[in-house]
Amino acid sequence: MSFEAAGKPTLSVASGLAGNAVVLRLEGELDVNAVPLLREHLQRVWDLPPKPFLILDLGELAFCDSMGVNELVQLLHRCEARGTRLVLGGVQGVMARVLSITGLRHAFEVYARFDDALRLAVAHS
Repeated sequence: MSFEAAGKPTLSVASGLAGNAVVLRLEGELDVNAVPLLREHLQRVWDLPPKPFLILDLGELAFCDSMGVNELVQLLHRCEARGTRLVLGGVQGVMARVLSITGLRHAFEVYARFDDALRLAVAHS
């Protein structure tokens, strides 16, 4: 885990719409310092009319600690309650290992390539 000078999060989040999906692209580190930033972006998603899919592009995520994993689990529960399918795309390397080690690999809908996750959402539009 690395911190910037003042302990600021080293995560950037970009969001957009793709057909019937909201897409969040996470880059950097999803750790205790970054969780508030992710929550801020997710609040904007919750303020929108519900979409059938929420896709997280995790292809550029370099690190995820237990707080990041906990946030993903909370996100899964919120999506289920809302009737939105949470899809994780770009799950390779670090995130593939984290999900495997924690036993959460099968709790999430996971795609190694972001494009495959996006195709799934487009196919169901």
